[in-house]
Amino acid sequence: MSLSAMASTIIDGSVLEGGGQILRNSVSLSSLLSKPVKIEKIRNGRKPPGLRNQHRTGLELAANIASARLSGATNGSTEIEFIPGRINLPNHFTADSVTAGSITLLLQVAFPLLLFSPTKVPESTLTLFGGTNATLAPQVDYTKHVFLPFVQRHFHIEKVSLHIKKRGYFPKGGGEVQFSVTPFWGADQKLRSFSLLERGKVKWIAGVAHYAGLPNAIGQGMVAGATQRLAEAGFGSNTSDSTNTLQIPSSENVDVPVSIQACREPNSLTKGAGSGIVLWAELEGGGIIGGDAVGTKNLPPEQVGRLAAESLIKGLQDGGCVDEWLQDQIIIFMALADGKSEVRCGTSGLTLHTRTAIWLAEQLTNAKFEVEEEESGHVIIRCQGVGYTAPAPPDLTEGM
Repeated sequence: MSLSAMASTIIDGSVLEGGGQILRNSVSLSSLLSKPVKIEKIRNGRKPPGLRNQHRTGLELAANIASARLSGATNGSTEIEFIPGRINLPNHFTADSVTAGSITLLLQVAFPLLLFSPTKVPESTLTLFGGTNATLAPQVDYTKHVFLPFVQRHFHIEKVSLHIKKRGYFPKGGGEVQFSVTPFWGADQKLRSFSLLERGKVKWIAGVAHYAGLPNAIGQGMVAGATQRLAEAGFGSNTSDSTNTLQIPSSENVDVPVSIQACREPNSLTKGAGSGIVLWAELEGGGIIGGDAVGTKNLPPEQVGRLAAESLIKGLQDGGCVDEWLQDQIIIFMALADGKSEVRCGTSGLTLHTRTAIWLAEQLTNAKFEVEEEESGHVIIRCQGVGYTAPAPPDLTEGM
């Protein structure tokens, strides 16, 4: 029976987080598993509801990669149907949000689709245009320095790279990112499952304070603010401010090196002015914790740096092996991996995005998730993955 004749799985787009994440994960899994989906009540609780330009661009990118038939994907639409075809790799794909819509959210749609091939093929590439650093999505530096290193290490995705060619700040966008990945191929190569239950101490903290179209003092101020706040918590300094509520136990942060670089983008490599800072902490057990902040006109750069540091410190204080943003982004990979994966999250529990990602993975795959809350308050996510491999292409000579 052809895919177009198969009944579409109905996905309620208003469940839990009820936003764009349901769209992204649904069409990614639909494409990989050759399961048509109809998504209803899209962004039902948002004002205004329905698709925005960025969501439509992501759906169109997935449809392009998966040779899918996409209907209903117009701005403002609250219902779409996605009937996947064949993912043809290797290839080069391009998507442009036109606005300052997040490039990293486009990447979340496309990345899983480029990871699997039935036969050995060279790398596939993406060129994505839009916003690189915004407040309502992971900054591209977070994706580069936290998310990608994590999935490379724990799922054994070896050949993947991300290059920031141009920065795109709100509201003009205009950023450009190039991404490439060499897929797993055949029945024997699969995403590896992993166990990450021990955090260990903080090995080091690094970061990048990026800015464009602004004085050098902006970058220097963000670095100074972040460095000072981390020193108050004991990182990179033996002094601490005991009056501050965001403190890390002293055994966690003695002699932890801190290295934050200020990076000014050439005017030719950005459209408009903007700034931001992303920090990340490497943990002995193999986990990574990130924190960030985006610059605004009314916020001194030192305060932007302090906000990023406080975000990182809060994530470390939570006590998990991953931060709240990494939590939900790895769920789809846990579902597709071969074997049982498990990861300890912090005492803040699972985010709504994570719960949504788990719910959706269980709707469309045979992966089985368990969530355990320990007496300490930490939460462990366990998943028996499906061991996904790309299906062999149809034999076009059969029946001739």
